Amino acid sequence: MQSPLPVRNGVNATRLRLPRTGSWATVAEYLLERFGHVDPEGILRRFDDQQIVGLGGVPLTRQTPLGEHEFIWYYRSLPVETPIPFEARILHQDEHLLVVDKPHFLPTTPGGRFIQESALVRLRNQTGIDDLVPMHRLDRATAGVILFAVNPQTRGDYQMLFERREIAKRYKAVVALQPGEGLETGRVLQPNGEHSQVKSQSELRELLAGMPLAFENRMTKVKGQLRSVVEDGQPNAQTLINVEAIGTSSGFHAGLEVALMDLEPRSGKTHQLRVHLASLGLGIINDAFYPRLWDLAPDDYQRPLQLLAHTISFTDPLTGIERSFSSEQQLLESPQLSSALLNGAELP
Repeated sequence: MQSPLPVRNGVNATRLRLPRTGSWATVAEYLLERFGHVDPEGILRRFDDQQIVGLGGVPLTRQTPLGEHEFIWYYRSLPVETPIPFEARILHQDEHLLVVDKPHFLPTTPGGRFIQESALVRLRNQTGIDDLVPMHRLDRATAGVILFAVNPQTRGDYQMLFERREIAKRYKAVVALQPGEGLETGRVLQPNGEHSQVKSQSELRELLAGMPLAFENRMTKVKGQLRSVVEDGQPNAQTLINVEAIGTSSGFHAGLEVALMDLEPRSGKTHQLRVHLASLGLGIINDAFYPRLWDLAPDDYQRPLQLLAHTISFTDPLTGIERSFSSEQQLLESPQLSSALLNGAELP
């Protein structure tokens, strides 16, 4: 259902479904009971200023009876936002697609305390393309490549690639092989959130020496909960995991022995890569969720999650041409190549 209100400042109008019947005589009474604890006078001003509309853009008044409209649209009051000091870089743009290299900490879509400070809203304002829509999402903590649809007429052709799992993705992650400040080195995420098991450094080295590994387990995500949960049962998530390089970090954990991992998800569960590595005792550096949940703290821009959506590849549904886009970013804790053992070299 298309909104009767245009995109404003890069943000879509909010749509709300109204009850058909109830104890409220008017739409205004219903909204005041549901949202009046926030700003009752502001709600009434929106009616007076014709800022609440129904299908076809018909303005509602304070007296509009409940039941006259099934849906209403309005613009949300935008929160005061703290600017995120990183920019999404446009890697490619044509009449159908916009490909972006998203930084850490920037949400893909608006929500909660991040509205203008989201990749979608920033890009709409930057490009002037109000029809811009992300074809998939990355967590706020994860950096890397995202595809946006530019043209509503061809958007569905690209969406079908995701629905049919005809998109190939590769991720990079950095994991610690030695203990260090704030690290969970070797700690294993177990079913139902347990994390008492800890692998030794020698066990981690042995694990890496046996890669590549197709790791699978059963995962679920309960709405409203922050973390996905590993359960016993038939696997529903699989990742091909390999080690690309081993060496010492030159980032926040300078001098620490780390491994750069190459990841190919074969399914698309929430936090799948983070859970799978943590389940092996190879939790990603600076992961605040796995193997165990950290206390809530302000963003530390010096310590981003070391996970990057590196490459996305597919056959273009409009032209049949093979296309591939790769991130230009580097993970801060990546091993220095001068001392790294590259994939294919023998691990000691």
